[in-house]
Amino acid sequence: MDDQTVSSQIDFLDLTAELVSAYVAANSVPASELPALMTNVHAALSGLTGTPSTETSKTEKATPAQIRKSIALDTLISFEDGKPYKTLRRHLTLRGLSPEAYREKWGLPPDYPMTSAAYSAHRSELARSLGLGQQRRGRLIKTVEAIEEGDKVPGEA
Repeated sequence: MDDQTVSSQIDFLDLTAELVSAYVAANSVPASELPALMTNVHAALSGLTGTPSTETSKTEKATPAQIRKSIALDTLISFEDGKPYKTLRRHLTLRGLSPEAYREKWGLPPDYPMTSAAYSAHRSELARSLGLGQQRRGRLIKTVEAIEEGDKVPGEA
């Protein structure tokens, strides 16, 4: 071991001791759990300076079979955590990913859906039942009819 390695280990021990003592001062920790707590904190600190392993820095791209399997009628399976979601947008935002970054990270096609088909159909039906988009269409029809008849266009002076 060279001097720099020994020095960094001592620094980690000092930092570990400071962090654990601050944690124990504010929280009730049984004495039997202190060694495990110190080991975990030291390992976490040591892992911060190391280079990221190839496993964590590079994710496997999804296979076409996995992509097909992740798309169901009522849910989409996230490649991030394997859980089903009706819509992936909020889930990805919480993980700091945009839909484009998610597609790129997992090798998904550009047309990979972010919302399940059933949820999308439900929202479309809800919008239709509320009459969204109908008022504008009605006004357009009246305007076209007025132009065809040679009358004044509704809404104009």
